Amino acid sequence: MSSQIDSSANTPLLLVEGLTVAFNPQQPVVDAISFAIYPGETFALVGESGSGKSITALSVLRLLPNNAKLSADTINLAGDNLLARSEYDLCQIRGRRIGFIFQDPMSSLNPVMTIGSQIAEAISIHFTLPKAALAQRVQELLQQVEIPQPEQRSKDYPHQLSGGQRQRVMIAIALAGKPDLLIADEPTTSLDVTLQAQIIDLLKNLQRQTGMALWFISHDLALVSTIADRVAVMQKGKIVETGLTDDFFNAPKHPYTQKLLAALPSINHVGNKPQNNVAVPAPLLQVKDFYCYYPIRKGLFKRIVDYVRAVDGVSFNIPRGKTLALVGESGCGKTTLGKSLLNLIPGSTGQVTIDGVELHTLTGEALRQQRANIQIIFQDPFSSMNPRMLVGDIIAEGLRALQPNATASQCLQRVQQLLLQVGLPEESALRYPHEFSGGQRQRICIARALAVEPKLIVCDEPTSALDVSIQAQIIALLKTLQQEKGVSYLFITHDLAVVAEIADDIAVMYQGKIIEHGSAINVLKQPLHDYTKKLLAAVPVKKELHD
Repeated sequence: MSSQIDSSANTPLLLVEGLTVAFNPQQPVVDAISFAIYPGETFALVGESGSGKSITALSVLRLLPNNAKLSADTINLAGDNLLARSEYDLCQIRGRRIGFIFQDPMSSLNPVMTIGSQIAEAISIHFTLPKAALAQRVQELLQQVEIPQPEQRSKDYPHQLSGGQRQRVMIAIALAGKPDLLIADEPTTSLDVTLQAQIIDLLKNLQRQTGMALWFISHDLALVSTIADRVAVMQKGKIVETGLTDDFFNAPKHPYTQKLLAALPSINHVGNKPQNNVAVPAPLLQVKDFYCYYPIRKGLFKRIVDYVRAVDGVSFNIPRGKTLALVGESGCGKTTLGKSLLNLIPGSTGQVTIDGVELHTLTGEALRQQRANIQIIFQDPFSSMNPRMLVGDIIAEGLRALQPNATASQCLQRVQQLLLQVGLPEESALRYPHEFSGGQRQRICIARALAVEPKLIVCDEPTSALDVSIQAQIIALLKTLQQEKGVSYLFITHDLAVVAEIADDIAVMYQGKIIEHGSAINVLKQPLHDYTKKLLAAVPVKKELHD
């Protein structure tokens, strides 16, 4: 974190007073908020999904949809009244005096333009440079955001870069205009802990080099505590608390802030789990020598020249009623392993035994019937549900496929029971997925997975896109269902703080192999492998109370 800013001694770089934004006049999404950001400081705006954080940032740049109604007493940038500026004038300010890093780099970058061309385009809008100087400036920006081999990488397309590299390109584009204020809207949400730490370190280094102010929008309070000078909390369109970072985390005043901090998962919670001396249950799932290779084909005849070893000789067991967390960086093979166990990815080999039945020996109807024993909760609940189907039909689909003799009334009764079990009202069955929040959609996916009464559920990053309070609710729900139903979980995640809340055992995956496996408390408190230590060192930790 940069040094604390004495706000009283500075004139605000950005001053916002009385900002209101509404799509429906009776229900504003941003409700008469006021705040200031000072030169060189890091200002964090935090809150749950839907609280109005991103809309607030877009309002300052007047990038709202046409149906949005904006009103404000003041939006001043270094004394310049942005409310009085024309659209043409604002185009000169956007990217030049205020840079913006959007949440999802893949959807923000043009897939048919090289990254060098996209950075050059951002430079050319605000500066007139000769071709050679423009190319040199592109290389400088790529070097500044620490992308290796910038000359070669500038010719690559977005899909050829990793998630962390794409986010670095977005930062380079945002820095192209040499802005006084950089707005970072959830820049690390979809990144694993090591990439997240790299992006945060990069932003702090760039801030020190350029002296720019940073407006950091996030729902990750632990991350905010490591980077911010001041914090403001939004709830239902209002700013309910603002303060210096130390004061905010050490002595929160508003009940909503206290609730958010209480819901924050922590690695330290792993030691609070009750340790009993009961014998370990018999294994429900046994995986031995499991492989999943993707062929690399080249040449005119597309001959196989090599393989991508996504899962490379993995073995592990999951006892009944227990949770094994599979952790590691993006691209290490976690999701591939989870999907391969359900035979959702063809070409995998190895021995998979569930409840004594060897799945690799089954075909046809026998294999289909065994699918009832293993279900999956996908990372993105919205894209994993058919938007044209009612929620009741989505939940009942598995029942109809695997239990064809069930009557319509039995299916309806089971759907209502499942909805209540995951904390949703029965009438939710008659609504569509888009009518629910992210947390509610994830509950629907959990209900769908439970419909056929599985013995094992593969949870693929089920909380990664959720804010802390919704995340805590989903974890509590999964633990309750485990206690009541005795279901086992393979919990795939890159969030080690969440792992501490739910896991009995942890397997650490790196480049397709499991490099460390043990009880949760041993792996988190006494890691043996250097890679595990690296993962733990990258986890943002909420500030503790100061004496």
